[in-house]
Amino acid sequence: MKKLMLSAVFTAGLILSGHASAQTVGIATSNPGSIFHNIGTAVAKAANDAGLNTTIQPATSPNQYMPLVNQNEVEFGVGNLEEFNNALKGEAWFQGSVNENLRVVGLIMPIREAIFVKASSDIKTTADLKGKPMVDGYTAQQTILPQLDAIYATVGLSRKDMQPVQVPSVVAGADAFIAGQSVGFIFAHGAGKVREADAAVGGIRALTIPDTEEAKAAIRQHWKSGYVVKMEPGPANPGVLEPGTFIAYPQLVFTNAAVSEDIVYKMTKVLYDSKASMQAAFPPFAEFDPKAMVGETAPGEYHPGAIKFYKEADLWKG
Repeated sequence: MKKLMLSAVFTAGLILSGHASAQTVGIATSNPGSIFHNIGTAVAKAANDAGLNTTIQPATSPNQYMPLVNQNEVEFGVGNLEEFNNALKGEAWFQGSVNENLRVVGLIMPIREAIFVKASSDIKTTADLKGKPMVDGYTAQQTILPQLDAIYATVGLSRKDMQPVQVPSVVAGADAFIAGQSVGFIFAHGAGKVREADAAVGGIRALTIPDTEEAKAAIRQHWKSGYVVKMEPGPANPGVLEPGTFIAYPQLVFTNAAVSEDIVYKMTKVLYDSKASMQAAFPPFAEFDPKAMVGETAPGEYHPGAIKFYKEADLWKG
């Protein structure tokens, strides 16, 4: 019933957006303010500028829209690679729902993520969160729970060490922080909601994680594609008050196996050719390397339309 209700919502949105037209394609994203909404908006603008009529189709989270891309109710989506492969195989929070029609279009810049607190708070390190009210639950976005545990594990903590503040999604988690219900919130660096929270509370601090082999191993116990990156302060990184290290992991644009090779070829070319345009719309695209769009995605497979482009661009080595 839940799947049918979600499907009906998306179908209505797609009809309103002109999906009946063969020239229009959709990109599924999370809610406004989220990293995936920012990415999808930038990609859609670049695609429209290139003549591929494209609209974004927001939902709460990839939990909801990955199955809809699998059913070919929307042609494209953006998400992280680990969740994509969980959906593909029907594992973790997709248990019992195998989404075998999902295909890779291309890898894009990694998500760099942190727990943010007020800059004026006495919480200076991730370890200082112990015993504090912290966002949890994520009933509509279950991918966040192992990410939280991965961050906590770098300092020997877990979600059980916090006072849980129940929220359905990352956007709702940021709202709970702004409202003073939680001392912190988890979000991707550079997302619109992070900037909103920064302005709303008079400044935020991104809590760093250790850059040690022990911390990296702890991350992989909860989020196997996670790794550690260094970030510097700057206008594109609100909350990064000094050089530090944070968790990161791959993200991608994906599609359905039944989408035409021509459409997927065109979207792949848009991504490859449009870094400057996408960066202007969403600054974290500065980290996007078009030549790294082909990478290790197993068990996820690339769509034939994407492979066709990569062969022409001399990126396909298979």
